Amino acid sequence: MELRHLRYFVAIADAGSLTVAAEQKLHTSQPSLSRQIRDLEGEVGVPLMNRSAQGIALTAAGRAFLEHARMALLQAEAAKEAALRAAQPPQPAFSLGFLSGAEIDLLPEVDRILRDAFPGIDIRLSSDYSPSLAKALMRRKLDAAFIRPEEHMEDLVCRRVRTDPLVFVFPSDHRLASQATVAPEEIRDETFYLPSKSAPAVRRAVLDYFSRTGIDLKPDREVHNVVHAISMIASTRGVMMLPAYTKRYLPETITTRPVRGDAPKLDLVVAYHKANQSPILKLLLSEVGKLATVSS
Repeated sequence: MELRHLRYFVAIADAGSLTVAAEQKLHTSQPSLSRQIRDLEGEVGVPLMNRSAQGIALTAAGRAFLEHARMALLQAEAAKEAALRAAQPPQPAFSLGFLSGAEIDLLPEVDRILRDAFPGIDIRLSSDYSPSLAKALMRRKLDAAFIRPEEHMEDLVCRRVRTDPLVFVFPSDHRLASQATVAPEEIRDETFYLPSKSAPAVRRAVLDYFSRTGIDLKPDREVHNVVHAISMIASTRGVMMLPAYTKRYLPETITTRPVRGDAPKLDLVVAYHKANQSPILKLLLSEVGKLATVSS
C-alpha cells in the first residue's frame, strides 16, 4: 500500500465519482484510477466501494478505511514539513518590550539595527506599562525592554537611552497657553490630575517636583494613561504634567508648555536581565548611542 493509493481513494470518496475524481482532481484516466483502487482493495482484502451508474458508494469497510486514510495523509504531510524545518538553520528570535508610546521613534531604528545584523530575525514586540515590562524581564519573558527605572529591579541591568523632561499639559485655549513657560505656582488653583500608580516613575517625578518647589499639591483625580489624560483635560479643562514626548499624541485642542526653571526629568532606559547572554542583546546594547541620537 502506497500513499498514492490513499490519495486516490480519498479523492474518489470526496468526489463521489470515479470520473470526476480522475478528470478534475487527479488528472488521470478513469481506467488507470480503477486499477489503482482494485490494487488497494486487494491489499486491504475487502471491497471499499460499490460502483454503479449513479457513481460510487463506500462500503462499511470503506467508510472505516476513509478516516484512517485521511489521518495517514495528514501525518505524512506533517512529517515532510517537520523534515524541511529541521533542515533549515534556526531563525534567531528576540523578544523586545516598549513603554507604550516610546516605540514610535525608537522601533524603526531598533528594527534596522537588528535586521542588518540578523536578516532572518523574528522580533517579538510588546507594548505595556513600565512596571509590567520590568516584571516580564525579571521572569525572562522578554530579552530587553525600553522602560523607566523602576523600584525592585535587582536582577535587571539598565543603560540610559535618553532623558525626557516633564511639561505642563492643558487645553489650547487655557489662560496659561499664552505663556512661553509655566511656573509651578501658576497652577496652584487649577484642577490638577496626577499620573496613577500604573506609571509610578512619572508619578514619583511629579510628586517630588512639587515637594521641592514647596507647593502642597492636591490632585483632583488620577489618570492611567495618555488617552485618559486627554479625555479628562478636554472635558474638565484640567492641568497635569506628562513626559514631553507625549505631545505628539495630543489633539489640537490640547497643548503643552515647558516648565519654567529646573524642570523634572525622567530617564528612559533599555533594561535586560543580568543573566541574559544573547548575542542579539549585546549588539543592541552596543548601538544605544545611535538610539539616543534618534530619540533626542
